[in-house]
Amino acid sequence: MTTTPAQFPDPEEEAEVLGQGNAAESATGAETETIGATGDAEDPALEKDPADWVSGDDPMTEAQRSYLDTLAKQAGEELPANLTKAEASEHIDRLREQQS
Repeated sequence: MTTTPAQFPDPEEEAEVLGQGNAAESATGAETETIGATGDAEDPALEKDPADWVSGDDPMTEAQRSYLDTLAKQAGEELPANLTKAEASEHIDRLREQQS
């Protein structure tokens, strides 16, 4: 699925929600060196089940909450506001799959 600008007005928020790194830009606009996700991030063998996450029981992040709110509204669903990171990730995956 391709995201639209309306879903992610802020590229940094998109990267945080989707768990992907992005190229940071310095004050001069030049790209700086980054670490994290690259092309191999799409490899399913590298994905970890949210149930196995060490921080999976932590409350969902603000970025997850924002994105999940957008997806749930588009799907006409209501979800609890006190989800864990793992639960939020599972709902995000499910709702994104429904859209495609």
